[in-house]
Amino acid sequence: MIKRLQILVLSLLIAGAPIGLMAQMERDEVDTELSATSLTVNGSKLHISNADGETLEVYNLTGVKVLTIRIDGNDKSLTLNLQRGCYILKVGKLVRKISIR
Repeated sequence: MIKRLQILVLSLLIAGAPIGLMAQMERDEVDTELSATSLTVNGSKLHISNADGETLEVYNLTGVKVLTIRIDGNDKSLTLNLQRGCYILKVGKLVRKISIR
């Protein structure tokens, strides 16, 4: 009985190893995807890289969406016509907080 239990536990450990490895590899791919898109703000000028086909959403700090823009190129520069204050920018899965002065 003990021998069967040991075999069962060993087979479960061996079978589970590739699953854990695969999950880690998928996570690394997501991190690479997120780091590919970049947002840079200088005053009211916004520069977005590697976000072709994505949508830029701008929210105020109360969570109200104030602006939506479709990104139509890999290297896009925009001038944000927003009042002074803090905003949250979202492009795909990338989220950043910015301050307009």
